[in-house]
Amino acid sequence: MKNTEIYILAGFLGTGKTTLLKQILKLEQQQKRKVAVLMNELGEISIDSDAVGEDVPLRELLGGCICCTIQDKLEGQLQGLLVEHQPDAIYIETTGAAHPVEVLDSVLSPLFAGKIEMRGIITTVDGTLWAARSQFQPQLQQLLLEQVRHADLILINKSDLLSDSGQARVSMEIQSINPEARCILTTYSRVSQRELKDMAFAPKRESKTAHVHKALRLGTFVHRFQKPVNRERFEEFLRSLPDQIYRIKGYIQFSDSQYPDLFQYSYGTPLFMMEYIKLPLTIVFIGQDIDWKEIQLKLEALEN
Repeated sequence: MKNTEIYILAGFLGTGKTTLLKQILKLEQQQKRKVAVLMNELGEISIDSDAVGEDVPLRELLGGCICCTIQDKLEGQLQGLLVEHQPDAIYIETTGAAHPVEVLDSVLSPLFAGKIEMRGIITTVDGTLWAARSQFQPQLQQLLLEQVRHADLILINKSDLLSDSGQARVSMEIQSINPEARCILTTYSRVSQRELKDMAFAPKRESKTAHVHKALRLGTFVHRFQKPVNRERFEEFLRSLPDQIYRIKGYIQFSDSQYPDLFQYSYGTPLFMMEYIKLPLTIVFIGQDIDWKEIQLKLEALEN
């Protein structure tokens, strides 16, 4: 069975994510593809759910951000969409406060990582907000920077409110932060069908090791252990990892243990927690500009 494609719509509050989602759903309908939507709102009341038609399966996560306070709920909702609807693609619209690395970490559950394929992060940017970002608090400035840095497609909205020189300056600044992402000047998130189609349906290079397009700035990798491994050798493997590995999570069993450990790794710090039931020995990596083939070879060596 073909894996379900996952797209993340990121960007600060009011930058045009919902307007973009409407366009994408229309395009998917024209392509006769079966899609679903997961929409996250910080408040307890849904604001934008009416943007999704009744024929599109919708799950809502209210009262928090999926990248921090309600990660556990996201896993259940995604699992529900995958099992009940088996869509070709799921679009996740994040809150304006969401950090791309944290969202991706929340999405990639080891329990169903083999059933999904990350296809991209689309970030909407308010061009006027970006031009005036130096006036905001450092935390907000950093969030805007991170949302741009990890995107695969960037829409600079409200470009009609910028002068020609302002458009050029914002475009150059954003491209210098993320030169590998396509960057488009837009109003009301209006992009050509070709741009969205290329993002959604362009053929991807097949790979047995990575479930993402090679050009994805924020890459993921899934590994399944066939048997328990030596604890000391695994810890040595962790110490050899590059700094650009941001997250690892999953289940691993050591040769001196009867049960697997829930394993989490965040920016160099590992955490192990014993689980007293048998679980699939799957771990998921998130990193940037990583040679996943090299990681795979090192992991396979642990089982020899």
